[in-house]
Amino acid sequence: MESKQCIKAGDIVSDFSLIDQNGKEFRLSDYKGKRILLSFHPLAWTSVCAKQMQSLEEEKNKFEELNTVAVGISIDSSASKKAWADTINIKNTRLLSDFWPHGRIAQQFGIFRDKEGISERVNIIINENQEIEYIQIYEISQLPDINEIITVLQSEEK
Repeated sequence: MESKQCIKAGDIVSDFSLIDQNGKEFRLSDYKGKRILLSFHPLAWTSVCAKQMQSLEEEKNKFEELNTVAVGISIDSSASKKAWADTINIKNTRLLSDFWPHGRIAQQFGIFRDKEGISERVNIIINENQEIEYIQIYEISQLPDINEIITVLQSEEK
């Protein structure tokens, strides 16, 4: 991984805001008291990324049961994310644009790949206190196992 210093479990996440595919602001601090799953994917319009985002959509009810808000994040523009969300039938999951400044949040988390201008494929769970509870970096070509994330969320809840 080319990133500088990657965040790790126990780190506190600074508040940030990004625009979603519908042009609405997502601010981390608006979700205090809930856990957040930040599901970083390198680029919209790719098959593995589509499956990754569709898995978030399919498990939305399960995430709600686990007091978790799941969002997708990539460096694509919000207009591109909107067209992509419509194409892959994402209706209830927010897809956040880390477009400008280019990859700012991925850089803040230490998961930006400078050479390619994209983020790593990463799932990050932030707890109710805006602290990193879990981080898993995947190979770019690997589809994250959504059941693994659900298991982590269930085990942390007990």
